[in-house]
Parts: sequence; C-alpha cells; structure tokens
Amino acid sequence: MSDTPAETRPSFRSDVTVELVKHSAGDSDVLWAARVSTAGEQSLEELSKDPERSKGLINYLMRDRHGSPFEHNSMTFFINAPIFVFREFMRHRVGWCVAGDTGITLESEAGNLRHHSIAELYRLWHLGPDERLPHSAGGVTWNAEAGAWSARVQGEVQGEPESHYLGLYGSREAADSAVVEFRELHPGARLRKLESVRDTHVRCYDEDTLTARRSRIVDVVESGVKPLIRITTAAGRTLRSTVDHAVLTSEGWRKAGELVVGDAVMTGTTAAGPSDAGIPPGLARGIGVWTATRREHLIKEVDSCHLCGEDFPRAELALDHVVPVAGDLTRALDEGNLAPACEECQVRRSAEEQALSGASADVALPDPIVSITDDGEEMTYDLSVEGPWHNFLANGVVVHNSYNEESGRYRELLPVFYVPGGDRKLVQQGRPGKYEFVDGTPEQQDLTGRTMEASYLRAYEAYQEMLAAGVAREVARAVLPVGLFSSMYATCNARSLMHFLGLRTQHELAKTPSFPQREIEMVGEQMEAHWSKLMPLTHAAFNGNGRVAP
Repeated sequence: MSDTPAETRPSFRSDVTVELVKHSAGDSDVLWAARVSTAGEQSLEELSKDPERSKGLINYLMRDRHGSPFEHNSMTFFINAPIFVFREFMRHRVGWCVAGDTGITLESEAGNLRHHSIAELYRLWHLGPDERLPHSAGGVTWNAEAGAWSARVQGEVQGEPESHYLGLYGSREAADSAVVEFRELHPGARLRKLESVRDTHVRCYDEDTLTARRSRIVDVVESGVKPLIRITTAAGRTLRSTVDHAVLTSEGWRKAGELVVGDAVMTGTTAAGPSDAGIPPGLARGIGVWTATRREHLIKEVDSCHLCGEDFPRAELALDHVVPVAGDLTRALDEGNLAPACEECQVRRSAEEQALSGASADVALPDPIVSITDDGEEMTYDLSVEGPWHNFLANGVVVHNSYNEESGRYRELLPVFYVPGGDRKLVQQGRPGKYEFVDGTPEQQDLTGRTMEASYLRAYEAYQEMLAAGVAREVARAVLPVGLFSSMYATCNARSLMHFLGLRTQHELAKTPSFPQREIEMVGEQMEAHWSKLMPLTHAAFNGNGRVAP
C-alpha cells in the first residue's frame, strides 16, 4: 500500500458539480419590484392575488426587456470544475472594471479608513513595497553591523549632530554609502519585501440594512484596456467604469451603462459608528463566529422568532443576543442569551438600539446622477472580496465585485484532474461559425484518456518536486495544467444568470443559437436547474421568450 496520503494521490473525474450555497431569490422579488412603483407599500399584498396575473406580469417584463425587476435577488453557487472552465467565467467578468485612478476605501481592524488607487493596490498586492533594510534569512540579522555603520556615519558628521538622515545617517550621501558598503561585504544578500496588502480589508455595505461593514480582499485583477464612462453625482463624486460594472442604486443593482441622469447611486458616508463601537473589532468578529457555530444546535428546522413570534424555516433565522452585547459583554458567549430572530426583526431592533444610544451607523445614502459621459479607453482593474457582502467603495460609490476562486498562492493544490467521459464529443467538423462536434472513435477516446492522465501525472510530480525544494506555491503552480479541478464562489442575480445561460447553454428554445464548450455548459445546466426551482415563473418566461435576458 502506498504511503502517499489519499488526498495527494492523483485522481481523475469527468463531471462538474454546482451547489447552491445560499439565496434570496423568488418570483415574488420580481413582482414586488415591478409593482412597487404603482402599488407602493401595498405592493406586498398584491403578491397574494391572482397567480395568472402574476405570471402575465413576469412574461410582460421579460418580453419587453424591462430588466431591473429581475435584479432584486441573489444566488451564491459553489462550483467545482476544471480551471479552463473558470477561464470561460472570466470572460463574463472582464467588463466589470474601474479605472486605475479609482480610489478604494480600505478599513483597518480599528475602524480607521484610508484610500488607495486601485492601480496602486494592484501593484502592492502582486509585488509588495521594497524595504531598504537588508534581508534577514535563517534567523541571521544584520543589526550589529547596521548599528556599527550608523555609529560610524554619525561620527563622521559630528559637525551636524542634529542632522540625521532618517534618524540613522547624517545625510542621504552617507546613507547611500552605507548601502554600497553593505553590498560589497554581502553581495549575495537581497533587500527583503515588506508584507504586502494581503490582509487588507475594504469598507463595504450590508445590502439589506445599508450599514457599513468590512470585508477582506481576495484578489486584485488587471482586466485590460477598455472603454470607460464617467458618472458624476450631485455631491461631486465621480465613478469611471466600464458600462457592465454593477452599481448599487436606490432601486437595487444596475449596470453602469443602464443608468441615466436622475438615477440615484448609493454612496458611502462618514457618520458615527454603531452603539457597540466600543467593542474591539477583533473581539466583535470572534463573538460573531462563535454565535454562527451555535446556529445549527440552537435553531430548529422550523422555529419561532423570539421578537415577533412568527414561525420560519431555519434558513431564514439567525441567532440574536437577547441582552445586546453592547449592554452586557459578559453574556456575549452565553447560549442562554441566544434566541432565533428573523431578518426583519433583527434590522428593526438594530435601528432601535442605535437610536436609543444616540449613535447612528455609517450607512450608504442615495446620491443623484447629474451627468454621464464617455471617458476614453485605458487600463482597468477589479477586486474580489469575501462575502457575505460582495461590494466595495469606488470613489465613494458602492459597486459590486465579481467572484472568488480557490487560490494556488495560499494552499497546495490537490491532484484532481479532468478526463472527458465516454459521452464527450471529441471531434470538431466544419469551419469556425459552422462547425459541429461529433463522437470520437474508441481509439481517439483511449488516446485522449491515456495522454491526459500521463501529462497530468508528470506535471503534478514536477509541482511536488518544486514545493519540496522550497519553491513558493505561487511559482510552482505554473507547471500545473488547466485540467486541474478548482473551486469558486459565484454570486449573481437572475438577470445576470440569464445572460450567462443565453451564451453558455445550447437550447432548442433559444432565439440565438449558442455553441458553448461542453464543460461550461455542464456548469450552466446545473445552475439553471437550481434557479428554475427558486423562480419557476421567471424561468418559464425566459424560455418562452427565446432565452434572451431582459
């Protein structure tokens, strides 16, 4: 029996998997968004009326391309597929970009805010800043020698005892001379890199309560040179982005190119913090994590909200501190102080507590657009941030991030590889635009499987050899093939999912034929299966109108 751990033994698969992790999506979301303009606060009552009327309204919205009502929902999928499938996903996110000079609002653990342009953030993320001090390797430091240089240089400039360059040397020339001397004595040593911005968090917003939150950056992406538009608000904020970038408005998520003068985009404010701001952020997060771990234990499959008394399924409930943490920190980790609460009651209670405390949370507020103009072409960038709030502030405007994929920089990638199944068509016939795929011969199928497996094994052995020699994971991963399985979280609304399905699935009802790669179509089919159960009327209207997104 092999001594190799089971998880590091190469394995081969021909399937992909898609799991619906969480959602807030239903046909009622579409109906409410469409009727609120005419029924106002009575729009929720309208949802319980004639089902056929509801079906007709959704079909009308789909047919006449009224897209925004289909954006007031959210679905998060966990996808496990070969890396080459995710490269196809990236073709759907490359439009989600902002200009390099866009200011990104960063937030420290203590709640302090600072700003970086996204281009500078990209440089720091991938390169890190240089430090002028010599590298310390293997526990060996150069402090003694550095101190000797410092004393000698300062002694050489005794005529100006108060003029110490950076507190060490009497002048820039003396400091540079010390660096040259060090290089002559230690030609093999290198200047080390300071820690990069890998633990940096952005200011983001809870999309339900619009209160400020904090999320860790997962990746900073350079997305290529693209056309931009410039959106200017009444308060003087400007957002330079591609037309496809999602922007939070007073009516939900909208693409920048769909906005018009008069629409209100949500922007960040600098109001006072919430009433429990005195609790250290690290402790507050720890309490939140502990509370989340008690959820399955303390909330029944169907349970009652302790505030309103209504019954809800577990998925719609969270644990609430009966005595608020800010009121009695000693009861923060007391299970007896936890009770189920529905989302609506939690939001209302939070607002009441803040009002009583005399403090208001930093919230996102609407800011009307006063002008939209074309703004040339230049290099663009994007961020991915951790959930559950997938947004960040770009020049003070709340915009959406894209998706988060498993990173080979931080963990050793496991040897699970894709080999086409016997039903995968292998041979392409015809010319581009008019080709079709047909079954391969048994010999072609056998050759494909044997060649792929042998190639995967050689590549993974090289990867393991480099890791064993101390090569960084982010360098060693370069030898791995795109047939390696990876995982990602992808968050979308129904409208963006319909755009994706129109391009990445082949369907007899589609007005415009599509010829996607089979592996990403497998992902699309599973995403569609989940969505069709959540929003059956919307899904039926999508099919009934030629599978064209509104």
